Amino acid sequence: MSESFEKPFYENGLQFECTGCGACCKTHGDYAYVYLNHDNVDAISEYLGMTRIDFLNAHCANDEYGNVHLTMVEGQCNFLKDDKCVVYAVRPHQCRSWPFWTENLTEECWYGEVSDCCPGIGRGKRYSKEEIEKIAQDRDKAYGIDF
Repeated sequence: MSESFEKPFYENGLQFECTGCGACCKTHGDYAYVYLNHDNVDAISEYLGMTRIDFLNAHCANDEYGNVHLTMVEGQCNFLKDDKCVVYAVRPHQCRSWPFWTENLTEECWYGEVSDCCPGIGRGKRYSKEEIEKIAQDRDKAYGIDF
């Protein structure tokens, strides 16, 4: 008996170009938090000239599972000012890898939730299947996510 594997909808790649609009930094249904790992906390606190503890107390909260995330102010990341990220140079893995998250890589999600909130979908560079999967896997590894 031979197994057949269905090719992903992005087999021929996907186009994406960040437009710098800041929409991904705002809450959209399930997209409500920017999660941080230890490296993210260290990098951002150092960038801001804060101790780790002061940064965590001033800018972070924990979800019901104990995961650290940035606090949101009026439905957007508290580091979004005039639709620009003030910690862009040290932005979290979650932000660096948008929109190529494992959970976004279904046709329904990509052309529904993701494209509804991101005007960069379908524009600019065409990322290959391999590039997309590497970005998603690197992000998952950074957060210890196992899909």
